[in-house]
Amino acid sequence: MNFPDKTAIAPYSPACVLRAKGPDAYSFLQSQFTNDLGKMTTDGSIYGLWLDRRGRVVADSWVARMGAPDEILIVSIDCPASVVDAHLQAHIVADEVEVADETPQWKAMALVGPGIGPRSAGAGVMLRGRRGAAEGLEWLVPAVEWPVVLSATRGLSRAAPGDLELMRIRARVPRVLQDIGPADIPNEGGLDRDAISYSKGCYTGQEVMARVRALGRVRRVLVHVEGPGGPPATPAALWSGGLRTGEIRSAAPNAQGFEGLALVQVPPAAAYALESDSPPQVSVKASGAGSLDSV
Repeated sequence: MNFPDKTAIAPYSPACVLRAKGPDAYSFLQSQFTNDLGKMTTDGSIYGLWLDRRGRVVADSWVARMGAPDEILIVSIDCPASVVDAHLQAHIVADEVEVADETPQWKAMALVGPGIGPRSAGAGVMLRGRRGAAEGLEWLVPAVEWPVVLSATRGLSRAAPGDLELMRIRARVPRVLQDIGPADIPNEGGLDRDAISYSKGCYTGQEVMARVRALGRVRRVLVHVEGPGGPPATPAALWSGGLRTGEIRSAAPNAQGFEGLALVQVPPAAAYALESDSPPQVSVKASGAGSLDSV
């Protein structure tokens, strides 16, 4: 497989690869997943979330069709397989579906750069990337086929983890469960834009999502911030007017200091302090990562 010369690669081990099998696999996942499986992209996959009954984020994943019509792969870069599997198992009642953890049997590689677009995986599965503004793919490969992938990408530059993290932060793409997690709703991080369907049938947390959409606002929003010095340990409290009004959820160094994503109360302040009695030094570069006219 050929890739553009400016493609950067980053091998990694996915946190979750589950295989759902059985005559009810599709209908069961459709009843739990926030996105509409009927709208899978041409690569046979779609990104979405798993929510609890309060609409809080349990995990994220891609759902991808496999060769057999009753087999579906569930993949997450960051969310542990144990979390996703426990959520699914708790909702299987009379469904004819089995969910098996295959995480140790898979490897993965991020592909980032201009000209990277939908293409056949050859070995494995290609998923549309979510690492930032640059085009990208996630190449999920059975471990036995990993040498094929290494051969196909020989000569391409390696992307530094810090560069990938800074790209993600600048694009305000939240990392589930770090930036938006079990205490948060998807809309606060703007995840409802491409991870939630408001037209499909019921799923766990759907009533809350419909209510939030009807209200047209959220109380907190994920914003892009920057500050001097090294990145603080996260989560790092943010203070405004002597009150704790948010926290930095992720941070990465840049040439001048650090940049990060912070979940803050609406409306965001122009700048925040890292201590209750300190002057503001963390400024907001861009707001509006949340949705519903929140800022």
